[in-house]
Amino acid sequence: MPGDFLTERMERMISQQKRGPHSTPGIIFYEGRNFQGRHWECSSDCMDTFRHFNCCNSIRVSGGHWVAYEKPNYMGYQYIMGPGEYPDYHNWMGFNNCIRSCQMFAPYRGSYRMRIYNRPDMMGHTMEFMDDCPNVYDRFHYRDIYSCNVMEGFWIFYEHPNYRGRQYFMRPGEYRSCGEWGCHNPMVGSFRRMRTLM
Repeated sequence: MPGDFLTERMERMISQQKRGPHSTPGIIFYEGRNFQGRHWECSSDCMDTFRHFNCCNSIRVSGGHWVAYEKPNYMGYQYIMGPGEYPDYHNWMGFNNCIRSCQMFAPYRGSYRMRIYNRPDMMGHTMEFMDDCPNVYDRFHYRDIYSCNVMEGFWIFYEHPNYRGRQYFMRPGEYRSCGEWGCHNPMVGSFRRMRTLM
């Protein structure tokens, strides 16, 4: 069921992007569910949303792709969102109704390539990926990813298989420990390419 929900969400995002590929980046945070109550519209990165709203129970993304964070300074749970409507925090797979910072990331049309390792500092068993992986253990034969090198494209790590659980947004670069992508537990169950299709 969670996998079906996520697939439907991604299809909805793609459909909306095709209808409005040149929309101006923007995200609106609402304190109430179903886009009710106090709200605040943002069009750029924000390190601390506290002065704008107290809690967040629904979101509209009018353009661009965003990473919302549970805590200020881009810390805590991460939620990756594309254009669309999210009437309840469960719709962005939220663990609670707290959003305290957000970042926008640019559309990407290039190729994807990433190398993962089962030891810190990019050591140990390694494997290179260019496509989505719904179950890391089935392909990598290890449940833990301690370090990785994102060579091309944006990726999303998920705590559990089939794109469930905590999310981690991965930009191009070297990550020598799992703490560098905001995780204290090296267990990664699945990952996918963040395809903006814009």
